[in-house]
Amino acid sequence: MPEVYKAERTISAVFKEQKQIDDVIRRLLDRGVPRDHISVMGRNFQSETRIAGFISKKDVILGGLRTGAVFGSLFGSFLSLLTGVGVLFIPFVGPIVAAGPIGAVLLGAASGAIAGSAGAGLVSVLTTLGMPEDKAAIYQTRLQAGEFLLMAEVPSDRTGEFQLLLESAGGEEINTIEKTFARPCPGQCNSPDDLSPEVRAHLSDEAQRTFIERYNTVFNEKNDEFTAEQAAWESVHQQYDENENGVWSKAKVKA
Repeated sequence: MPEVYKAERTISAVFKEQKQIDDVIRRLLDRGVPRDHISVMGRNFQSETRIAGFISKKDVILGGLRTGAVFGSLFGSFLSLLTGVGVLFIPFVGPIVAAGPIGAVLLGAASGAIAGSAGAGLVSVLTTLGMPEDKAAIYQTRLQAGEFLLMAEVPSDRTGEFQLLLESAGGEEINTIEKTFARPCPGQCNSPDDLSPEVRAHLSDEAQRTFIERYNTVFNEKNDEFTAEQAAWESVHQQYDENENGVWSKAKVKA
């Protein structure tokens, strides 16, 4: 049987150029990092290939399209291999392209920070994951400036190997945290008990049912947990509003 990939830490770095991102994704895949353990964020991807599936408000997406920062597409065959690619809006950063597990975390209000909440941003999300605040602030600033953030979930005993890989590929501000991104469910969600605590804590009982129903539908179609999670959060955002505690619980009033 093939050896099971055991991700235990998340290593991250900033890259100045898009071609560096394409190169480092290829190198990570070549070293055996599964595509669903690689995350990328950036504002200024040059666009040639259509992105499938936007995951944010229409006005945000269209605003991004009009600026040319995001043109509804992705450049680079290796980036397009990643799971759950879409466009979302981050306070203080603006519309970004996000791919991989980080996209679902951002949509899922890991700290109540995303989907329009005021006064938050990427810093609060990354610190929730265990990143030092000063490093998270650097990442947010450099994303604002048009650079790119890559995060890879790796085995503990290979941390040094991947630190060297990112450094040799041009990565800067390299950081390692002692955890990986929370997955919403271990495959199919059979009940709210299957939801990870990070997801469950931000959903009312009714919103949990909405999340699970949509998650399972998309997971059964795509067999991709991150695409399913993004679709589930989008369904929650369409049907509920967030309360002051960051819990999606108030059913939207239909016009």
